Amino acid sequence: MFSKSKINEPGPKASETPAPAASETPAPKPSMTGSDFKPSAPKAKPPASVLSSDLHITGNIKTTGDIQIEGTIEGDIRAHLLTIGEGATVKGEVTADDVVINGRIVGRVRGLKVRLTSTARVEGDIIHKTIAIESGAHFEGSVQRQDDPLSGKAKQLSAPGSAAAASAPAANSSGS
Repeated sequence: MFSKSKINEPGPKASETPAPAASETPAPKPSMTGSDFKPSAPKAKPPASVLSSDLHITGNIKTTGDIQIEGTIEGDIRAHLLTIGEGATVKGEVTADDVVINGRIVGRVRGLKVRLTSTARVEGDIIHKTIAIESGAHFEGSVQRQDDPLSGKAKQLSAPGSAAAASAPAANSSGS
């Protein structure tokens, strides 16, 4: 008899069907997955920009990413990780968190970590937090250790911005 009762209960099963639909309403789970995806996005690091050996650039380069230089650059460079290839030549100031020099630089080098490999040729000053110079590297200039070697450039950039910011509130105050 119990089996007949179960057959007679399709009506309640129909009411049970909306119950799973109600359980489908917790849409915050997919949105949580979306929020989980957002923290993963910054972890994905884009590949380094490569400036090939047949490239000659005259001008400044600035990026928050990584650069690998194999060609010739005449100008200043700012990057997160800067790698100068063996056949590369840079004439200008180089500023990066990490600098790996395999080629030639004529100009100032600023970096938290600076590494001159055995094929490096540097003519200029190096301002660093940590430095490594391999045997065979050629270096002409001075070396200065600073806790924040990038701040020298940052102070120059923030000073005009501070003056502009100071002028703007003064203009707003006199306008009130």
